[in-house]
Amino acid sequence: MSTALKRLSSLANHFVPSSSSPTVPSAPSKRTDLSHDFDHNHHIHQLSPTFWLWRAAQIEPDALAVYHKTVNGPILKRTYAETSERAKGFAYFLRKKGYKRVGILCTNTPAFLEAIFGIGAAGGVHVAINHRLKADDLAYIFDHADVDSIIADEEFVHLLDLYRKSHPNIPIIIDKDTDQDDGEYDQAVLEGLRYDEETGGQGWAGLEAQCVEEDSLIAIPYTSGTTSRPKGVEYTHRGGYMAAVANIIESGLNTHLSGADRCHYLWTLPMFHAVGWTFPWAVTAVRGTHYTLRKIDYPEIWRLLKTEKISHYNAAPTVNTLLCADPNAEKLPEPVRVTVAASPPTAHLFEQMTNLNLQPVHVYGLTETYGPITKGYTMPAWSDLPLKEQYARKARQGHGHITSLPARVIKTKQDDSGAWSSDGVVDVERDGKEIGEIVVAGNICARGYYKDAKATRKLFEGGVLHTGDLAVWHPDGAIQILDRAKDIIISGGENISSLALESMLVTHPDVLEAACVGIADEKWGEAPKAFVTVKSGKEGSVTGEQIIEWAKNKSDISRFMVPKEIEILQELPKTSTGKLRKNILRDWAKGGKRDDA
Repeated sequence: MSTALKRLSSLANHFVPSSSSPTVPSAPSKRTDLSHDFDHNHHIHQLSPTFWLWRAAQIEPDALAVYHKTVNGPILKRTYAETSERAKGFAYFLRKKGYKRVGILCTNTPAFLEAIFGIGAAGGVHVAINHRLKADDLAYIFDHADVDSIIADEEFVHLLDLYRKSHPNIPIIIDKDTDQDDGEYDQAVLEGLRYDEETGGQGWAGLEAQCVEEDSLIAIPYTSGTTSRPKGVEYTHRGGYMAAVANIIESGLNTHLSGADRCHYLWTLPMFHAVGWTFPWAVTAVRGTHYTLRKIDYPEIWRLLKTEKISHYNAAPTVNTLLCADPNAEKLPEPVRVTVAASPPTAHLFEQMTNLNLQPVHVYGLTETYGPITKGYTMPAWSDLPLKEQYARKARQGHGHITSLPARVIKTKQDDSGAWSSDGVVDVERDGKEIGEIVVAGNICARGYYKDAKATRKLFEGGVLHTGDLAVWHPDGAIQILDRAKDIIISGGENISSLALESMLVTHPDVLEAACVGIADEKWGEAPKAFVTVKSGKEGSVTGEQIIEWAKNKSDISRFMVPKEIEILQELPKTSTGKLRKNILRDWAKGGKRDDA
């Protein structure tokens, strides 16, 4: 912590006031029955994950909260006392300025983490944006979300040029991400701390760490918008709290497998994506250390895995595929729990990860479900099954999270346009064969889409949240995704799961990644085409024709599933969270330009 910040902190006892015990942040409770002279809500409090930062600083103020390699080189380390103090300072800055809807354009940095808690404590709503989006989408989102201020990493400020032309009066608070406390964001923190002192020094007790109304908004993350304008998803304090509690349990954040004294969480997942699947709150709740990364750097990830006793990280299958293929990969002495989501993994990938002691925790979800909402639970009875079958079962999407209702698969039908729509909320047979749509309900469903009542009604048609993902329901109650509706390839009347085809192709000894789409075929109407990348050192030594011959003669798939064409690429187009951008691949398959990968 800087000298200036220490000096300000010493002006008042921010953690232990004059009384013998800490002042607990509180919020007004609601009376429901005025005929009695006491509050019937004494047995509850309004749920908000913002509270957990204050709590962590009370329990273990000297515990390491943040480990971060700054832009200027040094490793920055901050305790929970320091992180809590800075978040509090930023909250009071927002209170002083009257800012309520704060945009965030940052990579994974300490400022981003602090801001999530500071904005919540100020009673505000944060709107974090993917910095890889086009300037037009950035401008659209910040305008649509009605932000009144923006925190921007210095590296990304230029991306706001288009937005600033139409919103010249919206203040941009720049974070330099150095160890010197020399950016506008750092000055805002200091200004907020001074403001708190000048107005009575209430500290966290004067903020909304527990929130006034748990169903009010805490964040508005936006969908990727690959086929239409991005949609703002309404996250509430209660929803964030319940989703984070589920992730603590389902990802085992309170169980330390790596020999560390606490959860050592590595930030490979962007915090802007569904509020980092709620892990900024979840890791803080267990007083874990946040190892924040500005970008995906596989050698650096392996360095941290080997030297910092990393216990957990979250990543899409493609990130894990490339991590396993990195030259620095080697089996770790202690297991690391890896929460895998964003797109369905293959059994082959799970086997590769396990061999490196990266233990996969398979989850499934959407931005609309605060990230993960199901988990593929590993059952002891599976130990008697062949190894390949064990990994295949682990790759299922599984059952609903502990704080949600069970995930279901319901019957669907195709209308005249070929689009899937619900045919009433009627469950499919639990036979592992009948295909339907995954739907969910309960605590971990977003409130709706911001300023889009029509899309919200469609999302919750029939009283359940529609995912658009096609799956089967197994007799043991586990769900298994076959494909998104638009990704099913229909060839000669046969339904081909692109995911099943991709899972087969990556077992080829030279193939690293695979993505399959449908192409027009005169005989069969549609046929599969695969885009693949090959392993390091295999470039130029294997052809698409050779892989097709292997698929025909050495794989175990049906002949009608064999790709008609296979094209080898240097890199597959992906979103910032590692999802394959199949809309681009479909365009490429039709001969579209390739300058937008």
